[in-house]
Amino acid sequence: MSEETMTISLTVNGEAVTRTVPVRQHLVDFIRTELGFTGSHLGCEHGICGACSVRVDGDVVRGCLTLAVQCDGAEIVTIEGVSESGEIADLQEKFVDRNAMQCGFCTPGMLLTAAELLSQKQEMSREEIREFMSGNYCRCTGYHAIVDAIESINNTRLKG
Repeated sequence: MSEETMTISLTVNGEAVTRTVPVRQHLVDFIRTELGFTGSHLGCEHGICGACSVRVDGDVVRGCLTLAVQCDGAEIVTIEGVSESGEIADLQEKFVDRNAMQCGFCTPGMLLTAAELLSQKQEMSREEIREFMSGNYCRCTGYHAIVDAIESINNTRLKG
């Protein structure tokens, strides 16, 4: 018995893409294997760790819980897309300055989620930052440096 497929068309990092994919293929697998954008990682494969995070139509979603066919017609932005555009350059710099990444496995998901948080352009406490970021796991940093980096960018952006 052959696996059912579907042809989808979407935009990934500003480029139109049309592919025939298995209907059960997860978005993160499609992005990594079919398109070669390997910044988003497979972690828990249960939507808990955040390593597979990507933007779909402006919202950060778990690529391991989203099927590629669900994104037919959607605009997808990966960590590569936000990095190449310069959108998160200041955030990336602060992550480096604050040593908010060590092995780097969780970093793409952390950066996308932090960018979503910072897009709210409001004052926030360290506890609010921690709460928003709580869906992203990091086994290396202990989160203090990540919260420091996000807080620093938020304070800079609010002043500027």
